Amino acid sequence: MKQLPLDIIPPPPTLSNFVTGRNAELLQTLDNLLMMRKHERFVYIWGGTGCGKSHLLQGVASACKRNDMNTLYFACGERTSFANGSEADCVMVDDVDRLGADAQIGLFHLYNRIRDEGQAFLLVSGSVAPTQLKLRADLLTRLAWGLVYEVHELTDEEKMEAMKSHASSRGLALPQEVCDYLLRHERRDLTSLMAKLNALDKYSLASHRKITVPLVRELLQAAS
Repeated sequence: MKQLPLDIIPPPPTLSNFVTGRNAELLQTLDNLLMMRKHERFVYIWGGTGCGKSHLLQGVASACKRNDMNTLYFACGERTSFANGSEADCVMVDDVDRLGADAQIGLFHLYNRIRDEGQAFLLVSGSVAPTQLKLRADLLTRLAWGLVYEVHELTDEEKMEAMKSHASSRGLALPQEVCDYLLRHERRDLTSLMAKLNALDKYSLASHRKITVPLVRELLQAAS
């Protein structure tokens, strides 16, 4: 029996494959930041799980690297060290609310160095607005220094529109019932949904079958 492709791998996050939804102002701000059209060098973004915060930070980091900028990306944990942060042109700090006490001190000093040296920019994400973070008070002051944006998650209708548009770009006809099934039974963040669409495309081609709910079930069961 022919082995069918079952890999469900999300595409690399970029700013161009982030579906804007209600985040147009934030995307414009990030574009201005990258193009050095904005004097503000501190941006804090926040939102719930699956809204796209990490996608945006990784997308900005990728764009910075393409522009030959010295770029650092920190996926925060209890003991994250920011010792080399001042060497970068752009710094991404993802999930700041996961930092332990010593790591918070390190980020506080990094903020001060970036402010004093006046060159790099800092993009930070968290799960809630700065005033609701359970971090040391002096770091909270720094987080609120610059621009603060909530990252709005797409509505179900926007997710369906994005899935259908993505499928159409690959020459696929995506039935409404397939969209409904994926939203009801699978992870609802758009990155995961797009990864499943890409896998469905390969699976349907390899099995010479149209994309239907039974085919979706078969793929997901085989990949689990």
